[in-house]
Amino acid sequence: MTEPSSDDSRTFRRETERVVNEIAQGLRTLDAGVGWFSDLAPTRRQEVLQEVAGYAMQAHITTADGRAGVARSGVKPTANPSVMICMDPPRYGFAGLPSAEHVTAFRVLVSVFAVADARRRETYCKGACGHAWHNLPAGTEQP
Repeated sequence: MTEPSSDDSRTFRRETERVVNEIAQGLRTLDAGVGWFSDLAPTRRQEVLQEVAGYAMQAHITTADGRAGVARSGVKPTANPSVMICMDPPRYGFAGLPSAEHVTAFRVLVSVFAVADARRRETYCKGACGHAWHNLPAGTEQP
């Protein structure tokens, strides 16, 4: 078995960034994103969870974002990923959860990121945003 090349890793990170931001901006449904995530190998799922946790940290999620994102995710508020993201401060060890919880962790993380990112687009980036990931073309909905 060979290690993925650094080009493969960069390509995968860009794909993850695109999928997550499409979900956050309503260009791809959460269920379609979960389908993409579910088709990944377990190690890739862990990479995605780490990457999306990083996006959530960069978005400076609040406890209100956590609660709103959990409600949006369809995951029970008592599930481990829900509890972790709503702690003050949030816990980000989602990749370390048992693999059976990875899909729920993805749903929670992406949903909370979507809430926080929308808030930031409306405040910090309103009218003059140069972030490429905040300016995705409309009509890119993926199955």
